[in-house]
Amino acid sequence: MLVIPVELFTCTYNDRQDPDDLDDVIDKWNAWADRNGTDDYAAWTLTPYYFGPDQEFDMIWLGAGKNAVALGEVQDAYLADESGLAGDFEEVISCNAHNNFASVNYKAPPEGETPANSVLTFSDCTYKEGASFSAVSGAMAEWSQYLSDQGSTTGIWHWYPVYGGGGEEFDFKWLQAYENLADLGADYDRYGTGGGFATRGRLLGHLIDCDSSRAYLAESRRYVQLR
Repeated sequence: MLVIPVELFTCTYNDRQDPDDLDDVIDKWNAWADRNGTDDYAAWTLTPYYFGPDQEFDMIWLGAGKNAVALGEVQDAYLADESGLAGDFEEVISCNAHNNFASVNYKAPPEGETPANSVLTFSDCTYKEGASFSAVSGAMAEWSQYLSDQGSTTGIWHWYPVYGGGGEEFDFKWLQAYENLADLGADYDRYGTGGGFATRGRLLGHLIDCDSSRAYLAESRRYVQLR
């Protein structure tokens, strides 16, 4: 089982700052990453699209390392000499959380380079009494195969909290990735009109409870082949 470490910063824009200002800082960050040979760290920014009143932030920074050592090396390099980037970021955004998750992939997205823009959905899930990781993993393998057989191109991951939280009211986050909103809509139709909800219920309904998904528009900021 391949486990990928991911980190999330949840942030809001400061007064008189906007996404264009953040783009300028990210350009500087990419130049810094190039100078430091950062080849094992991928990054995205996420903007809420389907969201509720409890999401009190404007954007999320999502970073992932090829492995935990690679993630730590990038973090060490940044902390040792970030060339003024920390101040540049702090001028534009204020971040109230920095979390780390262990990501387990159950359905790979289509082969090829990460698209410049995509859609990510997140649900918070809990194990039902008597459920286990192995049982959920087995059911997820069947569910992923069902989706593939139906023509779905989504990628599916479960993220388990590791650092930065505390007091979570969920066991893992269920993440799915789509190339665009039309592909998200195709799975919507597969679940609803196509009857996929019944298959998912049969496979997973006795094992986990998940809340409704939030959806984000994701922009790739640094591409790395992670798998």
